[in-house]
Amino acid sequence: MLKGKAAVVTGSTSGIGLAVARALAAEGADVMINGFGDAAAIEAERARIEADFGVRARYNGADMSKGAEIAAMIAAAQAEFGSVDILVNNAGIQHVAPIEDFPPEKWDAIIAINLSAAFHAIRAAVPGMKARKWGRIINTASAHSKVASPFKSAYVTAKHGIDGLTKTVALETATFGITANSISPGYVWTPLVEKQIPDTMAARGLTREQVINDVLLTAQPTKEFVTVDQVAALAVFLCGDAASQITGANLSMDGGWTAG
Repeated sequence: MLKGKAAVVTGSTSGIGLAVARALAAEGADVMINGFGDAAAIEAERARIEADFGVRARYNGADMSKGAEIAAMIAAAQAEFGSVDILVNNAGIQHVAPIEDFPPEKWDAIIAINLSAAFHAIRAAVPGMKARKWGRIINTASAHSKVASPFKSAYVTAKHGIDGLTKTVALETATFGITANSISPGYVWTPLVEKQIPDTMAARGLTREQVINDVLLTAQPTKEFVTVDQVAALAVFLCGDAASQITGANLSMDGGWTAG
């Protein structure tokens, strides 16, 4: 479906981003992955994408808190692949603290990486998409783009901002064959989430099952985690012709969290 297209996926060395990159590659798209981590592990994932799907896969280590590096990454992808047809803004970080104790530097970092990075990447990618009259912009938002939780002021603010940014870009690009949409997952089962469970068990004196059901999934009526492959499948759908009239949407995938 996506043969001849090229994608940049930020925050894609693990978790949701890696699943999205692999799903796009499975449809024939060349992909540029991005993120932090062990260099050997990242190279192994990059090489695996090429081996598994027969596409070109590249890695760019741009720091998502630095606009100039983000713009350079988009330029590098355009030079390498000839175009950036699909942009998935997925990079994100988190910090949890009461507002009066929230470190200003954490606020600045979360806004930069979770929100401003998407602006810088979209700004760099849109001219080429407009010239080719085709583009897909997908932003990983969150259930927290629709509702708030305590102690997550920066994250909730950034994700609400992603929703607004997505809608604005959708309106600006609507006549150029470009769509811009957000995907808003609830809790997604990733290695990062799994690693948090033992510490939470110890800190709260709970069993593994209690942590999963009463802490992590308390807001998700299905009491089931979203999977990275489910998020990736929705991203792939949004890139297809069947989704060409879906733009400016914020698509929930949260087990019913935001239904009430």
